[in-house]
Amino acid sequence: MTTITSSDPKQTQRRATGVAFGAHALHDGYTDLIYVMLPVWQSEFGIGFAALGLLKTVFSGTMAGFQVPSSMLAERYGTAFVLAFGTALAGIGYCLAGMSSGLIGLVAALFVGGLGASTQHPLASSLIARAYGAGRTMKALGTYNFAGDIGKMTVPAIAAMLLVVMPWHQALMLLGSIGIAAAIVIYVVIPRLPMAATPETKKAAGGGKGGLHAFGFPLLLSIGVLDSATRMAFLTFLPFVLTAKGASLPTIGFALTLVFAGGAAGKLVCAFIGARIGVIATVWLTEFVTAAGIAALLPLPLESAMVLLPVVGVALNGTSSVLYGSVPDLVEPSRHSRAFGIFYTGTIGAGAVSPAIYGLLGDAVGAPTALMVIAAVVLLTLPLTLALRPALVAARVA
Repeated sequence: MTTITSSDPKQTQRRATGVAFGAHALHDGYTDLIYVMLPVWQSEFGIGFAALGLLKTVFSGTMAGFQVPSSMLAERYGTAFVLAFGTALAGIGYCLAGMSSGLIGLVAALFVGGLGASTQHPLASSLIARAYGAGRTMKALGTYNFAGDIGKMTVPAIAAMLLVVMPWHQALMLLGSIGIAAAIVIYVVIPRLPMAATPETKKAAGGGKGGLHAFGFPLLLSIGVLDSATRMAFLTFLPFVLTAKGASLPTIGFALTLVFAGGAAGKLVCAFIGARIGVIATVWLTEFVTAAGIAALLPLPLESAMVLLPVVGVALNGTSSVLYGSVPDLVEPSRHSRAFGIFYTGTIGAGAVSPAIYGLLGDAVGAPTALMVIAAVVLLTLPLTLALRPALVAARVA
């Protein structure tokens, strides 16, 4: 198959961003498509909530667990092949789900889909980093981060409309075929960028052993883990706090929409803020606003709390773009894929387990007190960012 090559850096960046944004939107859309299908599968197979939770866990757990192996495969076989193959595999997973007639077949199909989805985050992120170079990726990665939210909104919405006009089997096979077609486009369009680091880019990355800065990357990962854990825990308790204020189910749904909309905007806006005022100042700003916003929600009446929620959403999700955008500054270009794989595995894993951990706390002390603890834990990221400053300065000044 003929591939597109270009020596124009601007054209290479446009193609890299186009591939990464499209892949992120599609893969994140596939991930959240499961939420639309859960009621359908419950009715079709007569399963309970525990089994429904297992279906989601199979897809998301496989996606999280295989990100590092996917990045290692890309180092051996190239980003173009692994990302395209993963996208095709994600689409095939949904095609198999559409053909399944029992729960075992559905579980197997979701495992295949999660395996394919594991390629997207580390490889698309590293593609952006290599296209733009160290120190110039934050805005691009912030926009890439925002693209995932576009997919989360559009793919489930398309699925909901398809379910009105056709059986769910056909709807999933149609959506799955989009992934197969997208894989072909990705393989043809994606720029072939070298993974090997030049002496200059190694120096810019801080010269860390094994491709990772001696202490900068672990600190960045720790901040990301805390940020992701508190974000998911907050979303777990928010509906119960709003219910105590007298919110109805439709109001709670609208409140979550406000948070998610603010979060999508925050991923984009905070990346540009971070590029302008720096990582440390931006993280302090977003985490302080997050903590203050969570604490302020508790005493406010329902109407005022609803007004505050989009602001909380901006700060709650905005930190992630700044953190993701800093990974290339602390890692050799030859190890970008692996570092992003580790980073996404850590943050996604923390987000997966934190609701259960904080849930135990909530059972013991109640939702309002648990939220105050969450707000306090958010502030633990601040001293970590101060410890991170020397690594960022060394990476960008060297």
